[in-house]
Amino acid sequence: MCHIVKKIAWLLVVVGALNWGLVGFFNFNLVAFLLGTGIAAKIVYCLVGLSAIVLVVYKIKKYTGKKHRMPRSKARRKKRR
Repeated sequence: MCHIVKKIAWLLVVVGALNWGLVGFFNFNLVAFLLGTGIAAKIVYCLVGLSAIVLVVYKIKKYTGKKHRMPRSKARRKKRR
């Protein structure tokens, strides 16, 4: 499940980045062109933003996550028992 969420998040972030690139370089909004300026486009923009947040949280957890390892001396004591 978690792997699928990350893949979907990456896809949406890439779509959002490409859309912003098109807006910046060519003043062409692909999402608005395909979906109009109504609620569907707003939903896509919200999903892209939420996907970016999800990916940031995953990266923060990856780099600040603590490993649940026992200190070496305690691990040795458990093996001897």
